[in-house]
Amino acid sequence: MVLGMGIPELAVILLIVLVIFGPKNLPKLGSALGKTVKSVREGMEEGSGDSEPVSATVEKNDEPEQ
Repeated sequence: MVLGMGIPELAVILLIVLVIFGPKNLPKLGSALGKTVKSVREGMEEGSGDSEPVSATVEKNDEPEQ
């Protein structure tokens, strides 16, 4: 079960998507969806890092050691 949906529900959704977009456009749609998911995951990983801005980190590292 995916998101509380069984096989019959997923089959109906797939059939509707196939009718709306057509079989020729499905690879383009899948590719766009995959790229979107990838960029969202990368954005989530970047956002969960340090809360200190990058510019502040660079300024601290540029100070000479004494």
